[in-house]
Amino acid sequence: MKKYRKTAGKCLAAILSAAMALSLTACAGGVKGGESGSAASSLGSSESALEGTTGEKIVNIGVTSTVNTLNPLLMDGVEVNKYATGLMFLPLMELNADMEFEGMLADSITAEDENHFLVHIDDKAMWSDGQPVTADDVVYTALRLCSPAIANTAMMYYVFEGVGDDGFVEPGADHIDGITKVDDKTVRFATKEPMSLITFQNSYARYLMPLPKHIIGDIPEDQLASNQWFSHPDVVSGPYRMTSYDKDHYVSYEANEAYWKGAPKIPKLNIRIVEGSQLYAGLQSGEIDITHNTMSAIPLEDYESIQALDTVETSFGDPITNQSVFINTKNVPDSKLRQALLYAIDRNQILEQLLKGNGEIVDGFLSSAGPYYDPSVIPVSYDLEKAKALLAESSWDPSRTLRFYVDSGDSTFVNAASVIAAQWSALGVRTEIRTMDINTLMSTAGSGDFDIMAVQYTYPPVDPYVDIAWLLGGDGSWTGYENDEVNEALSKIATLSDTEELKKQYGIIDRRMQEDVPMFSAYVIRTMAAKNKRLTGAVPSVYGFLNHVQDWDITG
Repeated sequence: MKKYRKTAGKCLAAILSAAMALSLTACAGGVKGGESGSAASSLGSSESALEGTTGEKIVNIGVTSTVNTLNPLLMDGVEVNKYATGLMFLPLMELNADMEFEGMLADSITAEDENHFLVHIDDKAMWSDGQPVTADDVVYTALRLCSPAIANTAMMYYVFEGVGDDGFVEPGADHIDGITKVDDKTVRFATKEPMSLITFQNSYARYLMPLPKHIIGDIPEDQLASNQWFSHPDVVSGPYRMTSYDKDHYVSYEANEAYWKGAPKIPKLNIRIVEGSQLYAGLQSGEIDITHNTMSAIPLEDYESIQALDTVETSFGDPITNQSVFINTKNVPDSKLRQALLYAIDRNQILEQLLKGNGEIVDGFLSSAGPYYDPSVIPVSYDLEKAKALLAESSWDPSRTLRFYVDSGDSTFVNAASVIAAQWSALGVRTEIRTMDINTLMSTAGSGDFDIMAVQYTYPPVDPYVDIAWLLGGDGSWTGYENDEVNEALSKIATLSDTEELKKQYGIIDRRMQEDVPMFSAYVIRTMAAKNKRLTGAVPSVYGFLNHVQDWDITG
């Protein structure tokens, strides 16, 4: 397991940024409907965002996460950055609404063995200037992602042959031993250690967005991170090209009429970055046309008001966002005490009262949304008497107070934490709730200076391996927890692709979480999304939201 724990530890930055993207909201306005690239709006206008002042079709996507980069070489794992960039530069592959892998630039990805993967670029894939997308573009982009001059550590390319353990090649390197051109449309990736095809597709194919080598290949690599070409890219592989950008307020796009999968029906599209509290007003006025289940954090208190809008239809996504509670086993080493804490919480009461039933209760990491969920892992039920018996058998010092750290930006769980603390008090365990902003919370988590810490965390349903391996990785992980049975299961998972066998191994891990409780799930959230009824072809979904954005249209 040591080699996998090394990999998982290095993945931390990407994992955390992707997970935390679901918790953060931006404090900004947006682009006024019908005015691509204009200044921020207050969302107070009654003007329709679906039709601009000239009658041109425009769609505004309302999100609550800041877009920090639109440069494929600076991808950091945050989903909103990936999706906003993917509108211009398609990834090799993406997940669809059914959480199946769908080719975007690639039409196939196959495993030659556990260390070698072949990526074939769709023969029809073209840049907007009419040039074909080739293997040279993929190899060029991968080489730049490994450049120490660009210094992107989040993309985790140290797993490939020829890349150093720091994730970089030698300065000035002109190739990567483990990423090579086979022919004009095929690239071979070779990993240092065995890897499942699922992990390769989810962690690498979804995040590698090839750039046009014939356009930017002569730009010095030390200038690529900040080059102005990325502010107005004139050659793209995706359905849209960006026209203006304010990372805290908006991204505006115009259609790529030469898009090789078909010209978009919507000429202009905006991503509007707003506060969650502004989404209802935007949907009501028509200044926001559609929201996303995880990138658009609609406050729970606005659900019923949005559902009552005549012009809007709503839907609920799969339960994938886990309100995880991590226990530092170095500070709370007694497993009977940790078990007692779990049995003392009435999680169903919290789900019904605070989330209005929009979610589910599970034990461990996996929810029912994923293919490896084992329904035979029955969640621990609230049982105060059993909790008290376990506490009596533990080494708990009743004079002690546990420090319980919570994200101040997650108002729902701040309330839930108060309920949990009251239930622990009834058990006989005192806790002190400390709220802090997400960045401070992550810093505290990394330092290990906490007893209990809660944060929203999304474990990718198709491949939660890397996250789980990190979190249960012993010293240096949030939990400080390590177990031989868990290590054995993770070792098997690392190379498995069979769904039933993966379900068995993940079930072993989730059952161990019930027994040892280094973490537990307070609840898993099913979040709401909404769209204007006049917008057709668009279906909010946790995954695959923008896969076919070229087919979106406006009727009526």
